Amino acid sequence: MAWFTRDKPAVKRGDGEKRVRTEGLWLKCERCGQIVWRKALEDNFQVCPKCGHHGRLDARTRLAMLFDEGKFEEFDQGLASTDPLAFVDSKKYSDRLAASQAATQLRDAIISGGGKLNGRRVYVCAMELKFVGGSMGTVVGEVITRAIERSIQHTVPLIIVSASGGARMQEGAISLMQMAKISAALMRLDEARIPYISVLTDPTTGGVTASFAMLGDLNVAEPGAQIGFAGPRVIEQTIRQKLPAGFQTSEFLLQHGFLDALVKRADLKNYLSKALDFFLLPAEQNAGQDSQKNRVTRAS
Repeated sequence: MAWFTRDKPAVKRGDGEKRVRTEGLWLKCERCGQIVWRKALEDNFQVCPKCGHHGRLDARTRLAMLFDEGKFEEFDQGLASTDPLAFVDSKKYSDRLAASQAATQLRDAIISGGGKLNGRRVYVCAMELKFVGGSMGTVVGEVITRAIERSIQHTVPLIIVSASGGARMQEGAISLMQMAKISAALMRLDEARIPYISVLTDPTTGGVTASFAMLGDLNVAEPGAQIGFAGPRVIEQTIRQKLPAGFQTSEFLLQHGFLDALVKRADLKNYLSKALDFFLLPAEQNAGQDSQKNRVTRAS
């Protein structure tokens, strides 16, 4: 079968010829199948320039996209999950944690930061899907709860960007308790009349959807995001009905009233800024007028 092979001419070193490495420079869009230059995709925050498909974005890039000049103060970096159940499935939970920590350079599936968004001070939590599927365990619940308490203490609005497979089964009931813990903290935030905006990205499922992801004063999602609680097969087997196509997409949920808006990634920062202006500017203007009245009263 030697006639199937062809000898490649050797490239001599030092003869002025240059080797051009193209491996990894081009990617194929998951939706339209077009070949896209990796650099163009990265510059467009993982949105396909051909068809507008929104690819998944890691947590640190997400925060850099939202905060002015990409600068923010990071909180609670030292928190890390333990293995309270000594859980083992196809591998040890402790090994999964170690592998995810090495791959993402994070201690758990979330980054909490504070900084300026179009000049306004905000706190933002962004979930990392690459860390055990972005699952919500003890650390995620604690980090989000601390962010809420920080918002209450400093009267600063909160934004949470969800990207998760749901509660982390390896921590059992402890992970499920985080749903109630975060929801209770969000109630205190609501009582303090501090805005909370929830941003749902692909995917947002399970216990995250069943708790804080759907509890925002404003719930917005990116185009084409998968959002739901259980998988389609489980739901169909439970209710014994055939479900409509695409019923767990952000477009379907917006159409049926489960979301307030669908926002493209390129427009997200300005949209959030305008939404916070809507929530806060009247109160800030009233506070400014009251302060002015007090100064006039003291002067007279």
